[in-house]
Amino acid sequence: MADTAGSQRAERGAPRWARKPIIVTVAVALALAAFGATTQTWLDAEVRGAAVRTAHLAVQGSKAATSVSALALVGLAGTLAVAVAGRIGRTISGAIVILAGVGIVTACLAVLADPRAAAEGSIAQATGLAGTDAAVGLTAFPALAAAAGALLGAAGVALLVASRHWPTRTRYDAAVPGSRGRAAAGGGGTGSDGSRSAVDGIDGWDSLSRGEDPTD
Repeated sequence: MADTAGSQRAERGAPRWARKPIIVTVAVALALAAFGATTQTWLDAEVRGAAVRTAHLAVQGSKAATSVSALALVGLAGTLAVAVAGRIGRTISGAIVILAGVGIVTACLAVLADPRAAAEGSIAQATGLAGTDAAVGLTAFPALAAAAGALLGAAGVALLVASRHWPTRTRYDAAVPGSRGRAAAGGGGTGSDGSRSAVDGIDGWDSLSRGEDPTD
């Protein structure tokens, strides 16, 4: 319990931005924002041609940049892992959040740079024709998703730095040494290395398996 209280005091002494509830909530919100942006229309395509039945086509972000949705979920999972993992796990998970943010930005920039190529698959699927002449316009959501991805990557860096102020042991871990100490202090006939208690425990199980009462 003393170790747990000390860890809690250490976290309270950390800068406000580095406190776990704050930084984790921010990172989760950014990951969800990036994912939510992919559910909106990213591209508006006006398809030209007499043989084309569908003149107007709205392309969602999940179709224009399929990797963004997956990377946003990876960033979300990495953030939650940082919140519960140990020191090494926090480092690995924080790096995953950073990479997810970078991946989101890269995918969004590809759409912004060439919206016609990003809409090609959706246009071909809707019209049944490849290489159809179309005018493709951008909405604000690709840029918003890119901004969320960039901030998510920055949040991953902040998670790595902030996690140094967080307790490295849970109350369950802290209870283990204490329970060992109580067992060593209260066990009768126990040697200095605790080997006698182990032997008595094994003998007790052997007696039970033979149908004998080990307490006699």
